[in-house]
Amino acid sequence: MVVFMQLTRSTVEETVLLQAGRALKQGWRVMLRAARPEQLARLDDWLWLHPEDGFLPHGREDAPQAEAQPLLLGLGAPVNGAQAVLLLGGLAVDPDEARRMERIWLLFEGEDPAQLQAARAQWKAVTAAGLTAQYHSEESGRWQLKAESAAKA
Repeated sequence: MVVFMQLTRSTVEETVLLQAGRALKQGWRVMLRAARPEQLARLDDWLWLHPEDGFLPHGREDAPQAEAQPLLLGLGAPVNGAQAVLLLGGLAVDPDEARRMERIWLLFEGEDPAQLQAARAQWKAVTAAGLTAQYHSEESGRWQLKAESAAKA
């Protein structure tokens, strides 16, 4: 399933912490993929300090033992046996990868016209590929399902 998450109140960091934390609690390994190395560096730094009452185990794909990381931050393919992928910054969903995963999250800034347009194009591509898709928004102050498209055989 591909889950589109339109950020209007939460930050990327907060949403990554929420979704990755839930996935890890389910026993999934997660790949967090960004478009730019500086975005990964910022998230890596942030995750070392959050949550304040705990720690989300993670590492970078360019660090030793990347394959052992429950949450792997990188630009490329998951080498950690991930069952879920968090995509940031307008990255495209690969339908073949999505079919192998339990979940793909596509996070996009709801106020950024370019990211909004890219997410709309991705929705069309994902549903045309026959994948299950959900669109969630937090406009009301909490995450709500706004649209859903079932998988097509």
